[in-house]
Amino acid sequence: MKPSLTLYLAAPRGFCAGVDRAIKIVEMALAKWGAPVYVRHEIVHNKFVVDSLRDKGAVFVEELDECPDDRPVIFSAHGVPKSVPAEAARRQMVYVDATCPLVSKVHIEAERHSDEGLQMVMIGHAGHPEVLGTMGQLPEGEVLLVETAADVATLTPRDPARLAWITQTTLSVDDTAGVVAALQARFPGIVGPAKEDICYATTNRQAAVKAIAGKIDALLVIGAPNSSNSRRLVEVGAAQGCGYAQLVQRATDIDWRALDGITSVGVTAGASAPEVLINEVIDAFRDRFELTVELVETAREDIEFKVPRVLREPA
Repeated sequence: MKPSLTLYLAAPRGFCAGVDRAIKIVEMALAKWGAPVYVRHEIVHNKFVVDSLRDKGAVFVEELDECPDDRPVIFSAHGVPKSVPAEAARRQMVYVDATCPLVSKVHIEAERHSDEGLQMVMIGHAGHPEVLGTMGQLPEGEVLLVETAADVATLTPRDPARLAWITQTTLSVDDTAGVVAALQARFPGIVGPAKEDICYATTNRQAAVKAIAGKIDALLVIGAPNSSNSRRLVEVGAAQGCGYAQLVQRATDIDWRALDGITSVGVTAGASAPEVLINEVIDAFRDRFELTVELVETAREDIEFKVPRVLREPA
């Protein structure tokens, strides 16, 4: 007899509109121009997705100088510094920008504040591609980076009265609120975004985890180790009292010994994880348990972003 287990499946989960658009851009570029098509940085942070596109003819590189002049190049959904498309244009390369429109919104916001003479404070994770891309929209020194509320105390802005703050789009909603509060306490005149920078998909997935956290003995988040929004889901689950919250890339990564004796589990996925990997995990539980699946839906998403016009035009 298999032990009984209730699996609470979070919704929303998995692909967001920005990720879906970025993958379509690579697929449409391959269809239009043929292989190889070069992609600067992983198009999205998911090994399964990247490997699938590589099998179709995409070549992933870290820097533009690894790309030949005569093949198309695509910039990842995380965004790139301004210097990258400028260099591609100088080399007369065909390039397509797959930056998520919600990341582009932050770029535009940073430029607008800079044009008004404000120095930017960005809340984000050092070294993350999105952070590098956003900071690269302005001259060096115009964007100061903080990761935690404690970092705010060490900031040395050019003029404490002329500041604005922006955020990485994939942060923990709760943690970011604490950093913003610290900024506002130290710099009362600091200007914030007109609309929340943390994207709808990140916010919705964290809310869904909070909704199931009180029902479960363990939480599995399907996502890549370098996926910021996936790692934040693990942290949100732990903060909500999940005794065991773990990030797995796919079913083969599940530590079944750690789940011994549980009667309920929550499953969600970061915004770069395809549904096929979620189904794979559910099937793995079904092989070992008498499984009951309950959907916990906290929001519905129907946002869709258009691909760039160059891909919709005939070759």
